[in-house]
Amino acid sequence: MKWSVLDFLGAPHTGSPLVVDRVTAEADGEIVEGDLVDRASGAEYPIRNGIPRFVREGDYAASFGFQWRLFARTQIDRFNGTDITRTRFFSSSGWDAVELKGQKVLEVGCGAGRFTQVVLDTGAELYALDCTVAVDACRQNNSPHPALHLFQADLYAMPFAPAQFDRIFCYGVLQHTPDVRRAFLSMVPFLKPGGEISLDVYLKTFRSHYLNAKYWLRPLTRRINRERLYRVVRLIAPRWIPLSNAIRRIPKVGWFLDSLVPIPNYTDWLPLTPVQVVEWAILDTFDEFSPEYDQPQTPETVRAWFREAKLELVRMKVGGNMIIATGRKPRGEA
Repeated sequence: MKWSVLDFLGAPHTGSPLVVDRVTAEADGEIVEGDLVDRASGAEYPIRNGIPRFVREGDYAASFGFQWRLFARTQIDRFNGTDITRTRFFSSSGWDAVELKGQKVLEVGCGAGRFTQVVLDTGAELYALDCTVAVDACRQNNSPHPALHLFQADLYAMPFAPAQFDRIFCYGVLQHTPDVRRAFLSMVPFLKPGGEISLDVYLKTFRSHYLNAKYWLRPLTRRINRERLYRVVRLIAPRWIPLSNAIRRIPKVGWFLDSLVPIPNYTDWLPLTPVQVVEWAILDTFDEFSPEYDQPQTPETVRAWFREAKLELVRMKVGGNMIIATGRKPRGEA
């Protein structure tokens, strides 16, 4: 943790200033091991492996910590040789790389750092958090970097002072939280007036929810031990890809019937090699079946969140299985 970030931190729940109580290891001007203390409440938060830890592993998102240790580099552009993540980030946010340079950006739910790399490449100063030990994979993939600050923290109680970020984004996260509306609203206080927030969330329609094999199987799979579930997914996913490809070739109804095959198949969808198609299928099948929560939303619900948060809805895209929305906090709003 860089010493400079202390000026921008606030204790979870209280927002009171945090101070460094002990430093037991330091390198290159950063705290590697130590403790933060909330003087108001006496609460202590350890700094381990250079990352302040405001939560313990083992909560509702623990499956993602397991997942991103296994697939730490799978979706990161510079390791997989594609620009899939960069394209998705700028298409989703509507932001421009040039305008992000020098801005202070908050990434909520960084995982192994898929989008972290993209934002750092713009020259932004990035604060990235995740509630699981996936932050350690993110650190390994993206550190050392002078503009990166990592935190293991809960999005419902983030450890920052309010109204300090020019941009906030949260991709692939909200639907996996216990209370999706509250998760969204929890981010808004940290946005500066005039700043923008961008999110995505699974789309809920009759077809995407009730005719999707994922939602038929999840009541069973999310109760299976995640190590055992991973072994099952690793075994079946490669075998189902040829079946999925064959079903897609059925005239008129192929793409509909393919939704009944319980694996994501990116053949001819993404610029991946056959080996990568299998790896991404295993990753995303586990990603679909293991989380404790999977709560898709409707466009009307998302619009209501933005109205409740008093944000101007700048853009919304609805398609496939996703809702993507970006909003702006009016200037003058606290």
